[in-house]
Amino acid sequence: MHILVLILGTVLLPKACALKCYKCIPGPSGNCTQTTKECPSNTQCISFRTSTYAGGSKHLDIKGKDCAVAEDCSEGSINFGVLQILITSKCCTSDLCNTQDAPDGNISPSNGKKCFQCDANNCTKTLTCNGNEDYCISGAEEKITVKGCASKLMCSSTQTAQISEIIGEEFSCCQGDLCNSAGTGTTASLLLFMAPLIYLVLFS
Repeated sequence: MHILVLILGTVLLPKACALKCYKCIPGPSGNCTQTTKECPSNTQCISFRTSTYAGGSKHLDIKGKDCAVAEDCSEGSINFGVLQILITSKCCTSDLCNTQDAPDGNISPSNGKKCFQCDANNCTKTLTCNGNEDYCISGAEEKITVKGCASKLMCSSTQTAQISEIIGEEFSCCQGDLCNSAGTGTTASLLLFMAPLIYLVLFS
């Protein structure tokens, strides 16, 4: 009898205890329709947000909700100098707990680390990194190159592989001042186009 109860419990418990979260994955326009979702095991509910600043002014503020693994519940940024993309999140572990939006991202003070950045066609300009941006980044496809600072969240092997599909054949992170050597640059308009695409890669 005890064995039968144990078997039934093992079969039925995961179904009964599956976490339910709100889901709202925005498209390129930033709009989405909120639904509910039964999440896989070992995940949490998450609210996430991308704030994009260009020239010190906010240009994009995209919000979403979904299920997430624990390592996605963090904050990060990519800083190209002319454009900075800030990712924030808020996670919780009870049914439909992700009702509130993730906090707004704010540009952090300088941390003293320096990386190369691209300004028009010149990638020899130096950029002082902010907050937890402790990596230098570099991406290139044919004659288009982007360089700047990034946080650890953006430099995991999974993220760099996915972002590579968006901004070029090569996307890499390195640690150490000015480790992302100079080259040919790109324009601010291209970077603004990249911002929502990077967001969709990170949270879809």
